[in-house]
Formats: sequence, C-alpha cells, structure tokens
Amino acid sequence: MKRKNLIRKMFFKEKLSVGLFYVVLLLFWQLLYWIGTSQFRWWKSYAFPSPLGVVESCVNLIENGTLFQAFLYSAIRGVIGFGIAIIIGLAVGILLSLSEKIHGCLHPLLLGLQTLPSICWVPFAILWFGLDESAVLFVVVMGSAFSIALSVRNGIRNVNPLWIKAAKTMGADRKQLYIKVMLPASMPAFVEGLRQGWSFAWRALMSGEVMSATVGLGHTLMMGRDLADINQVMLVMLVIILIGIIIDRFVFWRIEERILRKRGLK
Repeated sequence: MKRKNLIRKMFFKEKLSVGLFYVVLLLFWQLLYWIGTSQFRWWKSYAFPSPLGVVESCVNLIENGTLFQAFLYSAIRGVIGFGIAIIIGLAVGILLSLSEKIHGCLHPLLLGLQTLPSICWVPFAILWFGLDESAVLFVVVMGSAFSIALSVRNGIRNVNPLWIKAAKTMGADRKQLYIKVMLPASMPAFVEGLRQGWSFAWRALMSGEVMSATVGLGHTLMMGRDLADINQVMLVMLVIILIGIIIDRFVFWRIEERILRKRGLK
C-alpha cells in the first residue's frame, strides 16, 4: 500500500513538473510577443504568433466548424493512406527476405527512396491524379511504405536462427515458416516500423494537403498563410503535432508495450 502511494506521489510530481514547464513556456512566449511587438517593435504583430492569438483563432475555427472538418478529412486520408502503405510495405518487406539477390538489388533503392522528402512526390501526384483525393493518398503511401518495408525486412532478418532451424526440423515448409515463425517473431520490429511509418505518413499527408485544394489541416494551414493570419498557421501546426503525439502514445506505444510484455521482454 505504501509503495502504491509512493508511486502515485512520484507520478503526480512528474506530471505537475511537466505542467509547470509548459505554463512557464507559454508565459515566456506571451512575454516575448509583447516585448517584440509592443515595446521594441522588432517584428509586426501579424508576423509573430502569440498564445492569446492562437487561442482566439482556435475558438473561431471551432465555432465555424473549420477545425473539426479539417481534422476529420485529414484523419480519414491518413488512416486510408497508411493502411495501403502497410499492405505494400509488408509485401515488399517479405519479398526482400525471400532472396539475397532480391535484397541486394532492391535494398539500396528503397533506402534511397526512404530518404527522399515527401514533397518530391507531389508533382508526380498532381500530374498523374490531379488535385483530388487520389493525389494526396499517393503522397502518403509513397512517403511511408518504404520505411515499413525496410522494418519488416530487418525484423525477419534478425529472427533467431535457432527458431528457424527448429521449425524446419519439425517439418515446417516455407509458408508455415513465414506465417508461424518469422512474422510473429519479427512483430516488435514490425510495430516499431509502423510507428516510424506513421510519422512519415502524417508528414507526407500534410505535404500533399498543402499542395492540393482539398479540405484538411494542410489546406487550413495554407488558408492562414493566404489570409496573413500567423495565429491560424501556428494553431494548425500545434494541432498537427498534438495529433502525432496522441497517435504515437495511445496507439503504437501501447501495442508495443503489450507485445513486449507478452514476450516477457518488459
């Protein structure tokens, strides 16, 4: 009982310190805005965001429904595009593990494509699909599928050789070897790849929406730029960051923790 109370107190102190840090950060941000715009006039008020201005912009976008609509459209695109990227990445990752020759030919190419910024795919998307949903989904898939494929390949490659030999000794064929041994054993690496792939997909989604005319967070950000509303731009940036943190913390982190506990690794 005492141990539980001690853990709760430590948890509360940790959360309190984190909360105080962000409160101080917001106060410093507001103070910097006030000094820079009102006192020394280092910059114009429309060129530097303020916490109060961001809150006001948030209230306005919530009242007219723009923020929720933009979030909904972006979330739907993100889920669909990421789902397609998982399927492609899983298939390519397994293909890489089938043969060393295939791995030697495709692995350097995939590494190069993974380092390519997502914005580079936007011209192809516009020329091939036009300014519609397909173009945005194409950018999302191209931005994240290669990372997932490499993670799947690395996970399969790092499977304990003893497990593979034991399965072969018991008469497992190649299909059974992949389904019952190699893929389950590579799940921690696969989940880590999904985690990384989602971050790439989310950034790629914003790149696609910024360059398209479709409703979404990226388009809302560009509307703020066109209206010279720096507070709206800052608000959308904060929303994008917050969504990324929430998805990582409450989806992928929990899946990873569950897998590690199930395997006795944590």
